[in-house]
Amino acid sequence: MTVPDTSGQLAEQLLRLTRRLNRAQKRYLDPVGITPAQSRLLRSVAHCEAPPRMADLAERLEVVPRAVTTLVDALEANGAVRRVPDPANRRVIRIELTDHGRETLRALREARRAAVEEILSPLTAEQREVLGGLLGELMQGSPPHRH
Repeated sequence: MTVPDTSGQLAEQLLRLTRRLNRAQKRYLDPVGITPAQSRLLRSVAHCEAPPRMADLAERLEVVPRAVTTLVDALEANGAVRRVPDPANRRVIRIELTDHGRETLRALREARRAAVEEILSPLTAEQREVLGGLLGELMQGSPPHRH
């Protein structure tokens, strides 16, 4: 008699669910005109107390600075962010949200909610609560991931 590989099955289910969630989110993000990577950068800028430097964003997103430059270029062309000089050191450039960027963030939140609702629709309120608790436990127990 063989023992079922529950860890392997769980890993596969989590990976499949992640891919499904990413596809659903992309479908909802497309009309907003923004990529998932740009979405992450916008959310990161919004969570900073003061407009961040490019290096701060690269560290926060765990990517190389060049990747941040590309994302900022695209978001600046879209009108969602702007580069501004640091008042204390004019050689330092900071990234700040524009009004359009804040509107885009609101649209992104709605897109994410819709994607998650699509995925969670088969679950009852009780099942969602249990799932939320389990995911919370998993997130607390995981160390920060570095690439």
